[in-house]
Amino acid sequence: MNFFRGVMGGQAAGPQPSGAETIQKLCDRVASSTLLEDRRDAVRALKSLSKKYRMEVGTQAMDHLINILQTDRSDSEILGYALDTLYNIICNDEEEEQDESEDENAQKQADDLGAQFTDKFIQDPEHITLLLTLLEEFDFHVRWPGVKLLTALLKNQGVQVQGIILVSPMGVSRLMDLLADSREVIRNDGLLLLQQLTKGNAAIQKIVAFENAFERLLDIITEEGSSDGGIVVEDCLLLLLNLLKNNSSNQNFFKEGSYIQRMKPWFEVGDDNAGWSAQKVTNLHLMLQLVRVMVSPVNSPGATASCQKSMYQCDLLQQLCTILMATGVPADILTETINTVSEVIRGSQVNQDYFASVNAPSNPPRPAIVVLLMSMVNERQPFVLRCAVLYCFQCFLYKNQKGQGEIVATLLPSTIDANSISAGQLLCGGLFSADSLSNWCAAVALAHALQDNLTQKEQLLRVQLATSLGKPPVSLLQQCTNILSQGSKVQTRVGLLMLLCTWISNCPIAVTHFLHNQENVPFLTAQISENLGEDERLVQGLCALLLGICIYYNDNSLENYTKEKLKQLIEKRIGKENFVEKLGFITKHELYSRAAQKPQPVFPSPEQMLFDHEFTKLVKELEGVITKAVHKSTEEEKKEEEVKKTLEQHDNIVTQYKELIREQDAQIQELKEQVASMTSQNEQMQTTVTQQLSQIQQHKDQYNILKLKLGKENQSQSSSQGDGSQMNGLQTEELSQLREEVEELRKQHSLLQTQLGDKDALINTLKSGASQTADGPAGGSDNTELLQELEALRNQVQSQSTEITQLKTERQDLLRKAEAGSSDTAVPTSDGSLDGAKMAELEGRLTAQTSETQRLEEEVKRLSESRAELEQQLASSTSTVAILQTEKTKLQTEVQESKKEQDDLLMLLADQDQKIHNLKQRLKDLGETVEDEDDLDARDQTDDDDEEDEDED
Repeated sequence: MNFFRGVMGGQAAGPQPSGAETIQKLCDRVASSTLLEDRRDAVRALKSLSKKYRMEVGTQAMDHLINILQTDRSDSEILGYALDTLYNIICNDEEEEQDESEDENAQKQADDLGAQFTDKFIQDPEHITLLLTLLEEFDFHVRWPGVKLLTALLKNQGVQVQGIILVSPMGVSRLMDLLADSREVIRNDGLLLLQQLTKGNAAIQKIVAFENAFERLLDIITEEGSSDGGIVVEDCLLLLLNLLKNNSSNQNFFKEGSYIQRMKPWFEVGDDNAGWSAQKVTNLHLMLQLVRVMVSPVNSPGATASCQKSMYQCDLLQQLCTILMATGVPADILTETINTVSEVIRGSQVNQDYFASVNAPSNPPRPAIVVLLMSMVNERQPFVLRCAVLYCFQCFLYKNQKGQGEIVATLLPSTIDANSISAGQLLCGGLFSADSLSNWCAAVALAHALQDNLTQKEQLLRVQLATSLGKPPVSLLQQCTNILSQGSKVQTRVGLLMLLCTWISNCPIAVTHFLHNQENVPFLTAQISENLGEDERLVQGLCALLLGICIYYNDNSLENYTKEKLKQLIEKRIGKENFVEKLGFITKHELYSRAAQKPQPVFPSPEQMLFDHEFTKLVKELEGVITKAVHKSTEEEKKEEEVKKTLEQHDNIVTQYKELIREQDAQIQELKEQVASMTSQNEQMQTTVTQQLSQIQQHKDQYNILKLKLGKENQSQSSSQGDGSQMNGLQTEELSQLREEVEELRKQHSLLQTQLGDKDALINTLKSGASQTADGPAGGSDNTELLQELEALRNQVQSQSTEITQLKTERQDLLRKAEAGSSDTAVPTSDGSLDGAKMAELEGRLTAQTSETQRLEEEVKRLSESRAELEQQLASSTSTVAILQTEKTKLQTEVQESKKEQDDLLMLLADQDQKIHNLKQRLKDLGETVEDEDDLDARDQTDDDDEEDEDED
C-alpha cells in the first residue's frame, strides 16, 4: 500500500523513497507481476516518470520495456505505454524545450543521452525488426507511438538504423503503408519518419520511389490544396526533395512517370497576389527547388535536356514566366523563380528562344530580358535579386549563339532605336555607372555575350560611344581601358578586366585593336610591376593575364608590339618570374575557388562578388599556355615555326597522296563495276550456251529418228510405191521444218560470233585500262580469269559450229534422198500403215512424257514452296521455344528465391517459437502459471460460447 500511496500521491509515514528507488520498484513489478493489470499500471507509472527521471528510467527500465513489447503483444494499451516511455527517454526534443534557458553544455549532455540510449536500443537489430512488426498493428495507441519512436531513433543514429531497416524483409514497404493510413496524424508523422529514413541513403530512396511514393505524395499535395496547403504539403515536398536530389535513377523514374506534368498546377497563381501567407511562401519556395533539382547543371546533360523538353511541352516553363512577370509576388519567391527559369532554359535552344519572346505586361510591352536587366543595373534592388537576374542572363546566353548575336546587335549603330530601351543600352549604362556592383554585373553579362563566339567579338569592335558633346566618339574597347586607367573601385576594375580578357582571347583582331592604343601596354606593365596592397594583387594578376593574352594571340601585325618585343618589355620592366607569380595569384584567391564550384553566382555580400564561373574556366585554360609563351626564347619560337612549316609541308604531301589514293580508289571502283557487269554478261552467255546445247541435243535426236525413218523407207520402196508416196508427204513437211531450224541455227551462230567480237574488244579495253592503275596485279588476275572463261566459251562456240556444219551435211544428204524418192509413187501397204501407227504411238508417248515432265516440275516447285514455309515455321517455333525457355528459367529463379524467403521466414518463426518456449519455461521455473496454447484456445472457445448465450438472452 505504501508503494501505491507513493505513486498515487498519498501521504505515507516515514521517509519518502527517492525517484531511483521508485523506478527500481516499478521495474521489479514489471518483471515479476503475473497479472497483466499490474504490469500495465507499473508501465504507466514509468511513463509518467520518464520525462523527469530520464536517465534513471532509461538505465533501469529499457530492457523490461523491450521485454513487454515482445511478450505482451496481445494488449495494445500496455504496448502503447511502453512505446511512449521508450520515446520519452530516447527523444531529445523535450529536453531541448526544457533546456532553452540553460547553457550549451547541458544541451549537449541531453543530446548525448539520447544517442546513448539509441545505441543501447539498436545493439540488437531484432529490436528494430520488432518495432517494424508493431507498426503493422492498426490500433492507434500502438501505431502512433511506434512511428514517433522510430523517427527519434533515425534522428539520433540515422545511418545505423537505415542499415538495419534496409536488410529487414519488407521493412521499407511496411513504412510506406503509413502514407495510406486514414488517420491524418499517423500519415503526417509517417511523412516525418520517411524524411528521416531517406536522408543520404540512395538505396532506400530508390526503394521508396518504386513503392509508388511519387504517386502518393502528389495525391496528398493535391488533396491538401497544393501551394495553398499547410505544413503537410511542406513535409511532402521535403520528402520529394530527399528522393530526387542527387539521385539520377529516381529523377529518370519521375520524368518517365509523367510526374513533371503534374507539377504545373502548383504554379497557377491568381491575379490577386496580395496577402501571401508564410506557409504558402514556404511551399512555393520548395516547389521551385523541386523543379531546379530536375534541371540542375550538376545532372547529366542528357537527363537535364530531357527534363527541360518535358517542362516546355507541358507549359511549365510558360507558367513560371507568368509568375516572373506578375505583380505583387514576394521578393524571395520572385528571386527563386528567376533562378528556376534560368536553369530550365540553360543550354536548351527551344526554351531560350521562348524566353526571348516573353514580354512584360507593360505599355508598351517590353521584352522580359530588358525588364530583368533594368533590375540588375538598379542599385536600389535587393542584392540577391540582382544576382538572380545575372544568372538568368548567363543561362539565356549559355551555348546560344543566336541570343548572343541578338544582344550584341542592340549595340551596333545600324540597329539602335532611340525610342526604346534595349539590352545593349542597359548593359552600357551599367558598365559606366557610378555603382561598382552594376559595373561588375554589366561587364560579366557582356562577357557572356562574347563567350566562345569569334563573330560577336569582332562585331563588338564596331561599337562607338559618345562620351560628351563636342568630342569624337570612342570605341567601347577604348572606353573600357579609359575607365580602367582612372583607378576606380577594385570591383569595377576586376569586372572590366574580365570583360577585356574574354573579349580579346582567341581573337587576334581584337588584340590588334587593344595594342593599337599606345597607352594600354605601359599602363598594364606599370600596374603589374608596382608593389601594392593585398586588395590590389588580384588586379595585378588580371592585368598580367590580359598582357599574356596579348602575347599568346598576337599575330605580329603591329611592329612596335610583336610577341618578341612584348616579351622583352616584360623581362625588362617586370621580370619573367615576377610576371608568372602575379599571374598565379588569380587561382590562389579564395573567391576564385568558390566561383569555380558552380555556375550560379552566390555571394554572401556584394563586396565578395569578384569572379565569374565561366571566367574561371578561361583562366584555367590560359594560365599554362601564357606561362610557356612568356618563357620561350626567340630561338625556340623560330624552331617551333620551322617545325610548323615542316608539318605544313608534310601535311601538303599527305594531302597530295590522299588525293592520289582517292583517284585510284575511284578508278578501282569503276573497274570493279565493269568486272561485275562482265561477270553478269558471262553468266548470261553461259546460260545461252546451255540452252543451245540442249537444242542441239534435241536436233540430234530428231536426226536419229529421221535416219531410222529414211532407212525403213528405202527398204519399203522396192516393194511398194504407195508407201513411198505417203512417206514423201510426211518428209516434205518435216523437211520444211528442218530448213527453218537450220536457218535459225545460222542466225544464232552469227549472233554468237558478234558477241564474241564484242567481248574481245572489251577485254582489250580492260587490259589497257588495268595497266594504268596502282592496283595492277589484282586487276590483271581478274582479267586473266575472264579471258580463260571467254576462251572456253569460244571453244564451245566452235564445237557447236562444227556440229552445226555436220548437221547441215546430214540434212543435205537427207534432202537428196528425199528428192530421189519423191519421183516414185506407190500404194500404201500394211507396212506403211504399221509405220504410221508406230509414229503416232511414239508421238503420243512423247506428248505424255512432256506433260508428265511439266507436272513433275510443278510438283517440285510446289514442294520447294512448302519446304520454305516449313523452314519459316520451324524458325519461328525455334524462337518461341527459346523465349519460353528464358521465361521458364526466370520462373525457376523466382521459385528458388521464394523458397529461400520461405525458409528464412520458417527459421525466424522457429527462433521465435523457441524463444517463447524458453520464456514460458523460465516463468514455470519461477513458479508462475503459464497457460498453453490449448488452454488459451479452450478459454477463447468458452468465452465465445458465453457471448453467444448472452446474445440469445
